Amino acid sequence: MDPDLSAPHSMGTTIIGVTYDGGVVLGADSRTSTGMYVANRASDKITQLTDNVYVCRSGSAADSQILSDYVRYFLNQHTIQLGQPATVKVAANLVRLFSYQNKNMLQTGLIIGGWDKYEGGQIYSVPLGGTVLKQPFTIGGSGSSYLYGFFDQAWKDGMSKDEAEKLVVKAVSLAIARDGASGGVVRTVTINAEGVTRNFYSGNSLPLWHEELEPRNSMLDILLSGASPEPMSI
Repeated sequence: MDPDLSAPHSMGTTIIGVTYDGGVVLGADSRTSTGMYVANRASDKITQLTDNVYVCRSGSAADSQILSDYVRYFLNQHTIQLGQPATVKVAANLVRLFSYQNKNMLQTGLIIGGWDKYEGGQIYSVPLGGTVLKQPFTIGGSGSSYLYGFFDQAWKDGMSKDEAEKLVVKAVSLAIARDGASGGVVRTVTINAEGVTRNFYSGNSLPLWHEELEPRNSMLDILLSGASPEPMSI
């Protein structure tokens, strides 16, 4: 079947937000699809809104990008007027406001995570339609269907930063193994009182699950390296 290259860019994806004792960890895969075609295998789905608040984007790439741009602009104005950083709750409610007022036109689900001096680390989920939910952890995107049972068993209150980071990376790698619309690399963002830390996990460093095959060089990688491909054997 020929790929429909005129289809809208969609981040059928896996996005995760987890609170821990002292902050939050956000995580996402990096595959962006156009119909059946992988348009971008290394996209960044975790977008900065303010110095202390980030958003994980899923659904239509265009919708989530423009919504993030609008929210970032208004949060910047809010910060200038108040003379202090916007809280995570303010950012989440601004996302909710735009999502709800444009719910008939937007196809995007978002996870807002951050830290502020009033309530510490917080995670908010804004699914399709513009509802806002504050949760200790939340998952979204097409890969989330495979993770509900895993999180019910694996998540616990009062985790350390390292435990939360490992949980997020393991969960995204599990979704990549099962969900055809999730793939690529894993990116995480940790936000706490000390600031923001970004981490990157290449596909080769992720654990293999169930019947996944070991990664092999593609024909393109072989040609770019200057080596000759091995002849096929029957």
